[in-house]
Amino acid sequence: MKIKPLFDRVLIEPEKKDNVSKFGIILPDSAQIGSQVGKVIAIGDGENMDGDKTTMKVKIGDKVVFNKFAGSEIKIEDKDYIIMRQIDIIGVIE
Repeated sequence: MKIKPLFDRVLIEPEKKDNVSKFGIILPDSAQIGSQVGKVIAIGDGENMDGDKTTMKVKIGDKVVFNKFAGSEIKIEDKDYIIMRQIDIIGVIE
């Protein structure tokens, strides 16, 4: 299944959560902190809800940092993704 984000939204595959603390303790799922870094998988066409065009600053394949509580988590074919507005992306990692 493929998903195409609408408007100025971006589909991101977040980096895997670390299940071991820096002290070597294995963390249960409930104690793990989600990553705020991920890879751009798909982007919308840049149009906003009012019909104005927004320039998309990210492209497919970019590694990005995003706001902690940004977007909506979705699962497609057993993979976790986050779909969010471009404005929730803080920066591109080079």
